[in-house]
Order: sequence, then C-alpha cells, then structure tokens
Amino acid sequence: MYDIPAVIFAGGKSSRMGMDKALLPYLEYETLSEFQYRKLQKYFTSVYLSSKINKFDFRCELILDTKDESSPLVALVSIFEQLNIERIFVLSVDAPLIDKTIIEKLFSNDDAYYDATIAKSPRGLQPLCGIYHRSILTKAKVALKNDIHKLTKLLNESYTHKVPFDKETPFTNLNHKEEYEALLSRKL
Repeated sequence: MYDIPAVIFAGGKSSRMGMDKALLPYLEYETLSEFQYRKLQKYFTSVYLSSKINKFDFRCELILDTKDESSPLVALVSIFEQLNIERIFVLSVDAPLIDKTIIEKLFSNDDAYYDATIAKSPRGLQPLCGIYHRSILTKAKVALKNDIHKLTKLLNESYTHKVPFDKETPFTNLNHKEEYEALLSRKL
C-alpha cells in the first residue's frame, strides 16, 4: 500500500454529461465515486473525495474546496491547505479504467525533486492522474490568484515528470453520455 493520500477529484460541473458524473452508477456500485473510492482503498492507506459539497451517499473522507470557483486547481490548493502532507496521488472520478499497473508505473517514476509526476497518454498530458508534491503549491496559488485555472499550464511551468503510456483507453474520461454508455456496454 502507498502511504500517501489518494484524492479523487469529484467536484466538477459535468456540463458536457448533463448530469453529475460523480453520481452515475457504475458496475455494482451506486456511483462512480464509490467505485473509485473502494478501488483506491486497496492501494492507499488513506483515500479522500474532493468536492464543493458532500453529495455522496456512502461513508467517505471528504476534502471540501476552500474557494468559490470550481476547478481542479481550486481542489489541488484546497487539498494541500487542509492536509499536512508532502505529496498526494490524484485521480479524476470519471476515469474508472485507471488500474494498479498505471499507479505503480507513476510511483516507480516519481522522485522528491519533481513538483509532479503525471501520466502522459498518446493524446497528451493527463493532469488528473498523477502525483503532486507540495513544492507545486506556491505556483498553484499564484495561478489561482491570476485566475489561471488550467492544470496543464501549471504543470508545464513546473518541474513535471511526464510518464509516457502507450495506450489511450485506460485514460478515457467519461465526459459525454455516449462515452459512459459505451463503457457500460464495454465498447471502449
């Protein structure tokens, strides 16, 4: 087990899906949130859900955003402000195909001198699948103050180790109903 917190980012607006992705049913679980939470509990000593509000119908540890804006950057800053830790593993709630082998590869490529160790799929950087170090917090706060919410911009301006992966499928994000339905029918 990894002795750092894993945080599932589940506070997005889900505007392209038309409903809250975090609350969609998945496999035998009531929600994607619970699926991701239970999965990561197998690999990490502590697991949290990051969100604006407590919208979850199962017992879980929460980290609520400390700012009014909604973005993964707000969540990242909120997490480091609330947890006294040096690094965290982050995963988007809508990427249920991320598995143990991906997590292991990220950890085997991580080192204390990086600001972040992030997965890079054939389509590009996956900012919500990786390890963030507290050393990125100062730059993250500056970006937030300047109303720049793109994690990819923050990562490109930081000392980021981009770990390449050969396949795109594990990084599939469920942004649209069609993607969610395809995943449920295993057409992805």
